[in-house]
Amino acid sequence: MERQGDGSGRKVAVEEQDYSNGAEERGQRRPRVQKNVTRAIASDICADVFPVGSFLPRENDLCERYGVSRTVIRETLKVLESKGMVRGRSRVGTIVCNKDEWNILDSQVLEWIGERIFEFDLLNCVLEARRAIEPAAAEFAAERATVQEIADLERAWQAMRDGERDVVGFTDADVAFHTCLLKASHNQVFLQLVGIIQAALKFSLYASNEVAERRDEAIDIHGELVEALRLRDKARARDCSTRMLDLAARDLKLAVERHRPAPSAR
Repeated sequence: MERQGDGSGRKVAVEEQDYSNGAEERGQRRPRVQKNVTRAIASDICADVFPVGSFLPRENDLCERYGVSRTVIRETLKVLESKGMVRGRSRVGTIVCNKDEWNILDSQVLEWIGERIFEFDLLNCVLEARRAIEPAAAEFAAERATVQEIADLERAWQAMRDGERDVVGFTDADVAFHTCLLKASHNQVFLQLVGIIQAALKFSLYASNEVAERRDEAIDIHGELVEALRLRDKARARDCSTRMLDLAARDLKLAVERHRPAPSAR
């Protein structure tokens, strides 16, 4: 706990807390540990408080703004630089990198981006990547999946069916299903991709699942895919995957439309 100004010159006691939004009132409360400061500065970058191409305030100014020591600020900037969001320039300062340089598949970066993910067109990019990978993975899985892997896919499908009315539970099961599918392909490159795209995949699936008026279509197709794998029907497995992605594209389009900024009034 620390004592801070309440805006009227008085000192008030506040608890140190974990801020999920870097846009908290900076003059009222400050995150006090490094991960919170990292989140706060990153969120401010994502919100264009510090726009792309601009220099961050000087180190001492950042210390004052976020209420932490120079050591914490330096460690924070190292984290942000490792994720491609900023770049330090000797004797010049720290510049905010172009968004194309950000590691947008990193789970923390995705968390910091938050609802602004729709401005990055990342979800459509994830869908394009899935279209290139998943139908082939389904076909390979029909030939190569073990009995246990098919059982794991069926278990994930059942969890989707049981959690149909809970978008979070449904999405978790959906992610588990597609992760199992890539693993069941027994393709080493696809296996590596599981860890790389999993966070972005979860964001993508949640966005489409959240707006879907009906989830029974997706549940049915996932069940069909499990059956195709059990029957070792490669053509049917590929077809199920393709239809699954068509549904995702339809729902993702709706999600993007819902999150499109309203036109400014004139």
